[in-house]
Amino acid sequence: MRKLLLPTVLSALIMLIAGCSTGDDAVAQGNTFQFVSPGGQTVITYAPEDRKPIADVTGEDLMTGQELSLSDPPFAGKALVINVWGSWCGPCRGEADDLERVYERYRADGVEFLGINLRDDRESAKDFMIDRKVGYPSIYDFPGMSLAALTTPTSVVPTTIVLDREHRPAAVFLKAVSDAELDEVVQRVAAEPAGPV
Repeated sequence: MRKLLLPTVLSALIMLIAGCSTGDDAVAQGNTFQFVSPGGQTVITYAPEDRKPIADVTGEDLMTGQELSLSDPPFAGKALVINVWGSWCGPCRGEADDLERVYERYRADGVEFLGINLRDDRESAKDFMIDRKVGYPSIYDFPGMSLAALTTPTSVVPTTIVLDREHRPAAVFLKAVSDAELDEVVQRVAAEPAGPV
């Protein structure tokens, strides 16, 4: 079943990437967030007035198998950092400690983290999380179906997206992210006044 589904999903993702690769604005028009990378930038930030909500992201927790959804606790109404990663990805291994440090620093301030593990062997992904003592959950998303809800370019792994409390992208990093650069964005977004979700 997985082998039959994968080509269809990958084709859809390629069309999504091609559709999002043109234009001068970082966000396409419409009621929900659609990513456009202006001039091939790898770090894009959005002012609050330019943000649009993402679709709900759901999927199976890598470690427990339980269903996770951004619309449910502990994510609802919280600023959120989403990191797309794979155990096969060298830059993902390099940034794992940075992500964990920022998570530990801000989780008491109402900031949650969620990983999306893409195109990976499940046991290798579990070992990655255990070995690096990752404290936040990840969705196991081998075919990229959970990731497709984000409408971001998925050919770039790692990708890190910082969402405000209304789950609107405040920043997208299409590269490995450092503690210092992620800290600056998370601190700013965490300090923003809470609005309706």
